[in-house]
Amino acid sequence: MSRAHDVLRIVRDVYGGSGPLALHAPVFAGNEMAYVRATIESTVVSSVGAYVDRFEQMLSEFTGARYVIATANGTTALHMALLLASVEPGELVVTQSLSFVATANAIVHAGAEPAFVDIDPTTLGMSPEALSAFLQEDCERVGDTVRHRASGRRVAACVPMHSFGLPCRIDDIADICAQWELPLVEDAAEALGSRHDTKHCGTTGRLGTLSFNGNKVCTTGGGGAIMTNDPVIAQRAKHLTTTAKVPHRWRFEHDAIGYNFRLPNLNAALGCAQLEQLDAFLTFKRTLAERYRSAFDAVDIPFVVEPPGTHANYWLCAILLRNAAERDRCLEVTNDAGVMTRPAWEPLHTLRMFAELPRGPLPVTAHIGARLINIPSGVRVEVPA
Repeated sequence: MSRAHDVLRIVRDVYGGSGPLALHAPVFAGNEMAYVRATIESTVVSSVGAYVDRFEQMLSEFTGARYVIATANGTTALHMALLLASVEPGELVVTQSLSFVATANAIVHAGAEPAFVDIDPTTLGMSPEALSAFLQEDCERVGDTVRHRASGRRVAACVPMHSFGLPCRIDDIADICAQWELPLVEDAAEALGSRHDTKHCGTTGRLGTLSFNGNKVCTTGGGGAIMTNDPVIAQRAKHLTTTAKVPHRWRFEHDAIGYNFRLPNLNAALGCAQLEQLDAFLTFKRTLAERYRSAFDAVDIPFVVEPPGTHANYWLCAILLRNAAERDRCLEVTNDAGVMTRPAWEPLHTLRMFAELPRGPLPVTAHIGARLINIPSGVRVEVPA
């Protein structure tokens, strides 16, 4: 039997089900219908409402972030976080090449451009060594700023992403950012429930962001959130994402260029019901990951495990094949059989719109990107026997 058929058999055996298997379908097994119905009946369905407040409070309590501001999606959350970190047009933001395109898109939406560094082979997130090397070899201090030597542009921030819910080496990255006085903005879109030591992903830097897209651990249909411990940043985030409207019972006065980025109450109602089930979702996903790991170990296919000292949500479980040809064969066999698998994202530096931007050496990005596939990882109502 080929390794592609081994993968198909293991997913069927471990994940269960005889029909088509989605990569990560949402599960609505709690109060979703009741809360959405209550919101509709209240007629308060837009970007203010009790469920928005409740959703933000629940996230604050779960993540430990002092302030949470709910937004329309993860991209708007990261876009606003970069603006709040004082990123300005024409500047550079250091990020990793192996990431979903929204990470780079948000940087461009803020008027800046990404500069790419390599990933760590264990965490699949930004490599602290690659970040340090890029800053030392390609950048320099000019007064109180960091400048990219070749272009002279200011390096305005650093955005690591916690890939597939695996916590990156955020403490090391934070130390490097502190040495260079770079704002740290964490893209924790995939990492709800993931922790480095005891700290929730997205709460180490000045700002962090989450996503609640339909394929995330918890979903609001669409949705995102900004996390911060800074009360000034939090107030500014809420103000700017609510069109910079000055509070008043009837007047429409705005004191800045604002953004219509707030999460609607209708979506927040769905999110509150999802968060009520979050502990059960995470328990299932970690059980599933351990069963996958054991099964793939038996056929000598590496299963990507959480780095030491971390607690991953295993948003998308991943395995590593020998090479790109074997990866592609596995993708063909599994998807032809109705089992959805997918490769890692195309490295961002290979996309046409980002191909000419600054970057450091990216050997691990290329090596992992050519071999990794994600396998069905969604929550099922019952754990397979």
